[in-house]
Amino acid sequence: MESTGKYWIPVFNILETHMHVVLTHPKYVKAIKGKKTDKRDAKWIANLFRFDIVKASFIPPADIRALRELSRYRLKFSYMRSAEKNRFQNSMTISRIRIDCVLTDPFGKTASSIMDYLLSDVPFDETECAKLIHGRVKASNEEIFDSIRGFEILSEQRFKMSHAKQHMELLSSYIDDIETELFRLSRSYDEVIKRISGIVGFTERSALFVISEIDADMGVFESAKHLCSWAGLTPANNESANKKKSTHCSKAGQYLKPLLIQCALAAVKSKKNPYYAIKYNRLAKRRGRKKAVIAIARMMLTNIYHMILNNEEWKPDDYEAIIHPSKPVKVALTLDNVIQFLGEQGADPETLKLLQQQCAVTPG
Repeated sequence: MESTGKYWIPVFNILETHMHVVLTHPKYVKAIKGKKTDKRDAKWIANLFRFDIVKASFIPPADIRALRELSRYRLKFSYMRSAEKNRFQNSMTISRIRIDCVLTDPFGKTASSIMDYLLSDVPFDETECAKLIHGRVKASNEEIFDSIRGFEILSEQRFKMSHAKQHMELLSSYIDDIETELFRLSRSYDEVIKRISGIVGFTERSALFVISEIDADMGVFESAKHLCSWAGLTPANNESANKKKSTHCSKAGQYLKPLLIQCALAAVKSKKNPYYAIKYNRLAKRRGRKKAVIAIARMMLTNIYHMILNNEEWKPDDYEAIIHPSKPVKVALTLDNVIQFLGEQGADPETLKLLQQQCAVTPG
């Protein structure tokens, strides 16, 4: 069956419980241009499927699809809230209020309290305003007052800012409700979510969003490279006549890729565990910051693949070598490793065979 917009979803939901449905992208089964009708398309798809050359799309189970639907719905609300914050901040600029130049978060506790005070009908008083400043604010009271002095909130800007603030609060309540429902539906995946949240830069919420996109069954992906390619974190293959054209990352992973990049940016800034920060700095010197962030995101997704596949905790093999470079790294030598090394050095195959037989007779 072709995936056409949202029209395939109700048909897929009905047939899913009765048979194995293969959903495919139209570009892989499109008939020849000029000879296309609905009946011919159906016959063409059926013939391709008979010869097992239909490339199936990844469709997760119903419970994961429910998580995916709600997580993407939450993302849309967060975009709407960010848009309202930008409108609110534009009105602040028009009204000659530059709190955002002094405070780190123009929508934090102190900034919100000051804006509520300015939007009220009470005449401005610096003594009353000073009571609203939180004790942990790094900026001095005088700097904050300088960013407010001379403000003039016009009636239309006051109306716009009050409604934008109400809308932001409403969107925040919607987002909280969606997150509560997401964690309720994801109880069967708590162990996997907890394991992924152990990676530097991840939280339980971001781990839940990753699970909602890739599922907790890694058997559908051939390898970690396949998963990274599906997420749009690998260079594209575009070569013709021995000439490589554009190798930019593909546009795949519309929801997963931005999430992993955001987690990668948080990981490279971590001071408690600088594992990814060290790798990022090494790559950024040679390849640039943007490519280094993509590389860190791909490392994270590769780690997630192996952690889910093998039920392992996050502990990279080169962790000690990266964090403690001066500390000697212990390497476990096995018979297979030794024989492989001797073979690479050009040892006689008959001698290696006798050595393997002798070690099998005399363990150790």
